[in-house]
Amino acid sequence: MSKHKFKFQISFFNLTPNIFFKLQFLCPNLLKSSHLPKRRRNRREMEGQIHNFIVVWAIVLTSLCYSHTIAKFFPKGKSRFLAIIPIVCLFFILPLYLTYINLGSTTSFFIAWLANFKLLLFAFGKGPLSSTPPLPLSTFIPLACLPIKFQTSSTKTTQKSTKSTLNLVTKFALLAILIKVYNYKDHLNPKIILFFYCLHIYFVLEIMLTTVSTMVRVVSRVELEPPFDEPYKTSSLQDFWGRRWNLMVTNILRLTVYDPVRSIMSDRIPRKWAPLPAVLATFFVSGLMHELIFYYISRMNPSWEVTCFFIIHGVALTLEIVIKKLLNGKFLVPRIISGPLALGFIILTSFWLFFPPLLRGKPDVKGCTESLAFLEFIRYGKLVSPSNITCPLL
Repeated sequence: MSKHKFKFQISFFNLTPNIFFKLQFLCPNLLKSSHLPKRRRNRREMEGQIHNFIVVWAIVLTSLCYSHTIAKFFPKGKSRFLAIIPIVCLFFILPLYLTYINLGSTTSFFIAWLANFKLLLFAFGKGPLSSTPPLPLSTFIPLACLPIKFQTSSTKTTQKSTKSTLNLVTKFALLAILIKVYNYKDHLNPKIILFFYCLHIYFVLEIMLTTVSTMVRVVSRVELEPPFDEPYKTSSLQDFWGRRWNLMVTNILRLTVYDPVRSIMSDRIPRKWAPLPAVLATFFVSGLMHELIFYYISRMNPSWEVTCFFIIHGVALTLEIVIKKLLNGKFLVPRIISGPLALGFIILTSFWLFFPPLLRGKPDVKGCTESLAFLEFIRYGKLVSPSNITCPLL
């Protein structure tokens, strides 16, 4: 390019910045985004993430329509599995296009974990998506990609609904107090901060899952099971992991991993001990899926610490089951002792193996700045990139 031609190009873009921006937007391969000012690049990055989020979920909905339709042409078994496996692979890939924590983490949990496991069960005529008569499409889609489960019993539904609403309001209030406490983070012991992170994860998960359940219940007028059952009231590891913590994941892991492994092992070892390898396999798969979710969040190579966390809990739970079977109810540890011991073990091992890989990618900072950017959009109606915002709490 000649010197005069270069000068003409510079003056042309200075005189017509709007044309330059439109060219860059319409022809991204023609003009590199590195030529744009940093603030404009950040805004375009945010617009791109919102666009990706819409496209990803449009693909998800289309894929679930396809999955619902093929059941009419492929009987359950290998043929339906081969027809669904491309969708499963696609659902593992789609979260890679979402780099924002608040968009990517929930999407990866909903489709890469829950939806994929439900679709694999559906391929063999099992799980919540399989029904006689077949589920209508309007029920199939939310049940496939959302963390919900239909209530099997209608007893005490009004009481549970009221209790769920009260719990949601309480968790919102506690989360707000917890966020305020982060202002004094520099004056607190790091172990106390990690304990607050334990509470933070619990509050956020319960708020998110309960909100989704409430919205689906209002729209569909169908009673749904609660996502948590007061895990702080646990009496043992078995009670915590099997009946109280994140019941949507517990239910889907029971159907996809625990039940098949237990059925297979029942033919090879005494039926009494068949649950033991099933428990170990379930926790191992849970660890692998957490590694995948952590990768979607941080885009850092797995350290396998979180897998070790779940393997340790699988071994501990297996020992607990063995001891209970050997004692056969002859000796019971009082709930007031066993409960705090179980919670203490969960919290201490999370300090050691769960939180280090989770916090390595600074999801707390990213989540905070993204939330503030969203509030900025709600208040002023303008897009502000999270990279242009500093979180005052962290």
